Amino acid sequence: MEVGYVTTKGQLVIPSKLRRKFGIKPGTRVNFFEEGDGIKIIPITAELIDANKGFMKTGGRLLKALMEEKKREREL
Repeated sequence: MEVGYVTTKGQLVIPSKLRRKFGIKPGTRVNFFEEGDGIKIIPITAELIDANKGFMKTGGRLLKALMEEKKREREL
């Protein structure tokens, strides 16, 4: 089990071992889900997007929109 900490601003410090394992880098977007009596954190990485490519039958339009949004985020 890995332990992280929450700062006074509510920011979560994720242990480096887990950041490396799941490809979490500065600026990586994460989704939070309530699950039972806890919280599940899912990093939104290029690998996750590639793994789910095509399941919505959008012909790539959704992927293109997500990648454009990620590009805009990186520019900030």
